[in-house]
Parts: sequence; C-alpha cells; structure tokens
Amino acid sequence: MQSTIESGASEPPLLPAHDTAARLGIKLDTLYAYVSRGLIRSVAVPGSRERRYRAEDVERLRLGRGAERGREPLIPVIDSAICLIANGRFYYRGVDALRLADSATLEEVAALLWESAAPSHPSSAPPPAPARQRDMPGGLIERCQVRLAMLGAADLAALDLSRGGIVRSGWAILNELAGVTAGATGDGAHGEAPAHRRLAARWRLDPAGADLVRRCLVLLADHELNASAFVARCVASTGATPYAVVAAALGALSGRRHGGASARAEALFREIGPDSDPLAVMAARLVRGEELPGLGQPLYPDGDPRARAIIAAIARARPEAGRRIAAAAAAATRLSGQHPNVDFALGAVTSALDLPAGSALGLFLVARTAGWIAHAIEQYDSGVLIRPRARYIGKR
Repeated sequence: MQSTIESGASEPPLLPAHDTAARLGIKLDTLYAYVSRGLIRSVAVPGSRERRYRAEDVERLRLGRGAERGREPLIPVIDSAICLIANGRFYYRGVDALRLADSATLEEVAALLWESAAPSHPSSAPPPAPARQRDMPGGLIERCQVRLAMLGAADLAALDLSRGGIVRSGWAILNELAGVTAGATGDGAHGEAPAHRRLAARWRLDPAGADLVRRCLVLLADHELNASAFVARCVASTGATPYAVVAAALGALSGRRHGGASARAEALFREIGPDSDPLAVMAARLVRGEELPGLGQPLYPDGDPRARAIIAAIARARPEAGRRIAAAAAAATRLSGQHPNVDFALGAVTSALDLPAGSALGLFLVARTAGWIAHAIEQYDSGVLIRPRARYIGKR
C-alpha cells in the first residue's frame, strides 16, 4: 500500500503522520510538538479528520534541523496528564474543558487539575501576609511578582513540597493574584467569593457579565506546555517554592509573544470602538504595515475553540456588542485568512464589558495560575531536574 496521497499532478505528495515521524526519526508526540510550534504545517484531507504533511516540507525540516536516527531535534516533550489537545478540542484531565466552562468555577477547575478537594472558600488557609504596599510601581505582572516575593518570604510553610503543602500554597497564590487583579488592598485581599465574583464586583458587572468572566477563567486555566507552563516546570524541577514557580511563569507571560498578545488585541478593540467599521480599521492597520493581533493558533488549524466559545458567550451576555465583535472576527478572517484565537476573544470581552485597560492580561494570569500550579505539582512528583542540552553550532 502506498503511504502517500497524490492530490493532483501539480501538488506535492502528502505523508501520513506515522511516515512523517519515521522520516524525521522522531516520535509522534514530537511531530505534534513541531506542529504546535509552527515548525511544520499539517494539511487537512478532504472528507477525513486525518491530517497529513507535505513531503517537501518534511524533507526541508529533516535537512535543516539535522535530524538523525536515534537523535531528535532539541524541542522538549514532557509527559503530562494535565491537558490534552486533540481534534479541535481540549480536555482537563480527560474532561472536556468547553463543557466545564458552561458551569464550573475556576476554583473547581483548579481542584480538578491539582487532584485535590476544593476548600470551602479560596482563603480557607491564607499565609501570614506582610503589610501590603500601596501604589506599587509597575504594571499588573510586576505588582503580582512583588506580592509573591513578599508572601513567599513570609510563608515558611511553602517550603513543604509535599502534595498537600503545594496545594495549600497554590490556593494562597491563586487567591492573592485574584486580589491583586481585582485591586484589593490590605485585609480585603483575601476574599471568600470565587475569583470571578471578586473580579465582577471590582468591575461592577451584572450577573451575565460575571458569568462571562467565569467562563473565560475556566477556558484559560491551562493549555498544555506553552512557554509559561514550561518555565513553571523548569523552576519547579529545581525544588523552588510554588511562589517562585508562579513568579517565574509570570515573567514569561509578560513577553509580547505570550501575554502581550492579549494586550494588543485589547488595544485593537479600543481602536475599533462601538461606532467604527472593523474592516476599515483593520485594513488601515495593514496598510500601515502593522499586524492584526489575536489571529491563528497552530494547535487549532480550523480555529481556536476557546475563542469561539467566548465570542458566542459574549453574544448571549451582550447581544449588541456581540454583533459588533462577530463583525470584527469576520473582518479579521477575511483580511488575514486566519481565525481568531483566545487573545482576540479576551480583547473582545474587555470591549463588550467595558473593562479597564489591562483586564485581558488580568483574566489570563489569574486563570493560568491554576495550570502553573498543576504543572508544578506534576514536576515535583517526577523528581526530574529539567536540563536540556544545547546543540553547538559555533566555530570549532
């Protein structure tokens, strides 16, 4: 049986995944990691859910990256039972995340990811908190890192890296970052309400708006081994405390190619405004040589399910804004050929709910704390120090 499909006389042959991995001398998991990182693109097969790979792309990757039998290119692939991305969906420990988002709170999802019981309320065992610094300089991420450094220094129990100790620290960290994002000061930082209600109270949202915030938090809780999750695992592998783990992950999130993408999408929606033509605004950006943020997701060639779910929820919570955002999404796809991703959807939420600048990043970091702690737990349990090797390409 031939292992390639000829899609036409002028088209290059397409290879199935197993043959592609064999040619590159890698495992299937590594091949899928290559796809997620944009090193190779898969091609949909008409009438099938299977995806294949152009032979010429495979050969170019093989030669360019020097893949040899028994040696894989140095892209880390880490075993994990936290998040599965497959067939255009994603799952938290085997549970469909899109379905969870219909009713679960972030705290319930954190309990699932951490394989622990949720506390009666998030602040059931807060660490001893030093006096809060008012008017701390810097942006949201910097303020969160300062608070984590202060709490980590005071919370000696965080040195307990047993599963129970990590979970206790995790609840304290999640609660604290929700408080910082909500603008809480002093004793009000530790609230008994779930994170989405605390944020909704700060932003003066009605129940429909609060539920939209809840859905966003659930959908953003984890997304496999992205840059900040990998940083979290690296730091956890050294035996550092969960406070250091999350502070480091926040540093990765601050990058313009990670959390910065949601800030750019937020700025795009401020530029569009309620009365502008989205197509005209975005076309003008392209004319100026600027990019359109929040588009495309290598893990979802047919569109990011998180973005679809959030944009659909906006239409239910704020119908008028929903029509405007749907028009913006259609215009973006028309101009770029790409579908909106979750960063685009977060920008849309801030516009629909009239949230203050920086709220998209705030939602992201509060939610993703649950995933960072889950990855830390898994890494601590493994006992493995992450130490990739460099492939020297300099002068000899």
